[in-house]
Amino acid sequence: MLISTKGRYALRIMIDLAEHQSKGYIPLKETAERQGISEKYLEGILKVLVKQKFLAGLRGKGGGYRLVKPPEQYTIGSILNATELSLAPVACLDPGQEDCPRKFFCRTLPLWQGLDQVIRDYLEQVTLADLMRQEQELNQP
Repeated sequence: MLISTKGRYALRIMIDLAEHQSKGYIPLKETAERQGISEKYLEGILKVLVKQKFLAGLRGKGGGYRLVKPPEQYTIGSILNATELSLAPVACLDPGQEDCPRKFFCRTLPLWQGLDQVIRDYLEQVTLADLMRQEQELNQP
């Protein structure tokens, strides 16, 4: 499993919006500047997050993006599942993949299935709020 730039940036964007949620809708330009991500690339990620109903967008003056739920209600797994094609550790476990012809006698399949479950379980236990707390703890003297 390799998390793409899109998935990593989506997490950074969601954390950034969560940290600034008291300001209401946050302009794309502000988030792009704070995160050091090009506006064009960021726009594509935001479209995915809006389509998946993680964010609300508002056009025009005073517009921008904001979370639709509190940070505690977003799991890292749900965000990565929305932005990544797959989180599977091996191709044969990718969603929509045809069954491998070796499926019934593959001696490593249980290993990969177990790893896949551990990854999914872990990512579903961590929330945006958890990552926000980690940042606050890192910045304390």
